[in-house]
Amino acid sequence: MSRWAEMRAWLLRPVVFDVLIAVVVFIVSVQPLLQPQGCGCPPVRWWGYGLVLTQCLPLVWRRRFPVWTAVLIGIALAVQGEVALPEPVLPFAGLVALYTVAAHARRKQAVLAAVLTAVVLLVILVVDPAADAQDYTVLYLIFATAWLLGDSARSRRERALQLEESAAQLRLTRNAEAQRVVVEERNRIAREMHDVVAHHVSLMVVQAEAGPVVLPGAPDKAVEVFDSISATGKQALAQMRQLLGVLRTEDAAGRAPQPGVHGLDELAAAVREAGLPVELVVTGSGLPLPAGVDLSAYRIVQEALTNCLRHAGPARAWVSLDYGGQTLRLSVIDDGVGADGVGADGVGVDGVGADGVGANGVGADGVGANGHTPAAGNGLVGMGERARLLGGRVHAGPRPDGGWEVRAELPLPERSQ
Repeated sequence: MSRWAEMRAWLLRPVVFDVLIAVVVFIVSVQPLLQPQGCGCPPVRWWGYGLVLTQCLPLVWRRRFPVWTAVLIGIALAVQGEVALPEPVLPFAGLVALYTVAAHARRKQAVLAAVLTAVVLLVILVVDPAADAQDYTVLYLIFATAWLLGDSARSRRERALQLEESAAQLRLTRNAEAQRVVVEERNRIAREMHDVVAHHVSLMVVQAEAGPVVLPGAPDKAVEVFDSISATGKQALAQMRQLLGVLRTEDAAGRAPQPGVHGLDELAAAVREAGLPVELVVTGSGLPLPAGVDLSAYRIVQEALTNCLRHAGPARAWVSLDYGGQTLRLSVIDDGVGADGVGADGVGVDGVGADGVGANGVGADGVGANGHTPAAGNGLVGMGERARLLGGRVHAGPRPDGGWEVRAELPLPERSQ
């Protein structure tokens, strides 16, 4: 910053600027008192200069006390008129005081000051026998201009404050929106990681437990089981790398396609290899789905089949996918024993609603095959959140004739004819 810029910034400081205003007004107002000797008038005594100084000194505090500044200056001007001291062409201190009240006092005070000034000017002009129409016009125009300039300054300052408040509110809104996006993305990644880990690890555990059983009597079958465990683990690692890549780079999510309903055949085959017979039925035309619906449908079926593997015991499962109308309907049904242990506190008929939680807080782990309700997990909650974000719903609960069912409805956008 240059020296001139520093000096300008210092001069424009409110206190310094007001002191300069008071000095300039004093110099202009004191001129008539310095000229009487040239016109043959008696010299002005010291108290006359003090009276002019009294008019100008309050201007130093005009911003902090605009009303009191105007009152003190008005009294000093009235005293000067009564003692017959030489007066300047215009009451400069009074003009600055009126401007200050209009600019810095409350609105009602500014209007009252304008009215009182108009009345005082009228009284002075009426009392003065030498006043003519020109005096009326000039004085009222000058004082009205001072008041209007002050009111304009007030309006500009208030608009600037409103703009600052709007900008601050906009910043808060943007920050809140950014935080919301971060939280949503964090929850999305958490759901994806839960679905990937729960599904693949469950398959690996089931297959690993089956390995020692088939090893003595069917070594070739055991080799297939261990190969399946290896393939499942590699697939889990690949999807985990993809999810973790989202946390490192912005474009990592686009390196590999997200799973969708086109992968349900492969999913069902993997579950069959793990020991759970699965039948997949697709009804309607398999038109391309929106990315969010496609991924959510796959994850809901994946989570439901994972729970079948973990809790249903010896069972069969049926997966149904229906494209009818403007809604994609999913259902995963099993005839296992997991539902036999459901008591009064289990997941109800509407175990997952709009909020993604059951009426009694039972989560992803559902009910075990031994009939005990384990600690609440994230599976059912995650399915409910996925459906809710798309405007759909998920229903999970025991079937009347035994087993467990998960049904989901995901709305589809209108398709052009």
